[in-house]
Amino acid sequence: MTSGRDPFYRRRLVGRLSRYRVQLLVLLGLVVGAALVWVVYFSAVLGVHRVEVDGTTLLTAQQVEAAAAVPAGTALASIDLGEVAERVRSLDPVADVRVERLWPRGLSIVVTERRSVAVVRQAGVLSGMDSEGVLFRTYDAAPDHLPLVDAEDLDATGRDEALAEVATALAALDADVASRVDHVEVASRDAIVLVLGGGDRVTWGSAEESELKGQVLTALLEQKASAYDVSVPGQPTTRP
Repeated sequence: MTSGRDPFYRRRLVGRLSRYRVQLLVLLGLVVGAALVWVVYFSAVLGVHRVEVDGTTLLTAQQVEAAAAVPAGTALASIDLGEVAERVRSLDPVADVRVERLWPRGLSIVVTERRSVAVVRQAGVLSGMDSEGVLFRTYDAAPDHLPLVDAEDLDATGRDEALAEVATALAALDADVASRVDHVEVASRDAIVLVLGGGDRVTWGSAEESELKGQVLTALLEQKASAYDVSVPGQPTTRP
C-alpha cells in the first residue's frame, strides 16, 4: 500500500516545493525591487553631493546654487529638473539655463547670462539692458562701447514696453551702424530717436518694421546728412 502511494506523494511534494520556490523568488524580487526604489528615489545613497555651475560671470556659483534650492542629499532621481531650471531662471541676469543629472551623485547647472546691448539711465541708476529690453544688472559708470538710453522722462506705466521697443530697434542695426550710436532718446514706445557719435539724428519711430528700417538706414548713411528719418521705411528722408 505504502509503496503504491509513494510516487504520487513524491510528485505532490515536488509540486508543492516548486510553488514555494516560485513564491519565494517572487517575494525576493519584490524586496529587491523595493530596496532599489528606496535607494534611487528616497535615500541619500544616490543623492546630490555636488553641484557644478558653469557659464556665470555676473552671478556667483553660490547665488545659482541658492536659487536652485536643491538640498544636499536629495535623491538625484527625484529632482524635477524643470522646476530647478525655472528657479534659476528667476535670477535677473539669467537668459537661459540647462540642468542635468550627473550620476551617481551630482547636478550640472549651465547658465547663459544676458548680454547688455545698451545702458539705461532711470532714477539716477545705470542698468544694463539686453536684446529683449530686460534690465538685469547695474553699472557704476556706463561702458564706452554701449549706447546710453535716457529713460528719465518715460512714463512709468509704459516704460517696460518702450524699452523693449528700443532693444528691438538696436538689435536691427548693422554692426557698423550700431557701433556709431552714442545714445538713444525715447519719449514713448513710438518716439525713438538714435543719436550718432557726431550728433547726427535718426528718427526711428516705433519698433515696427525694425529690420527694414535697419536696412534702409544703412543705405541712407552713405549720404551726408545731419538728420535721417526711417520711421516710415518706405519713404525715408534726410536733412542736411
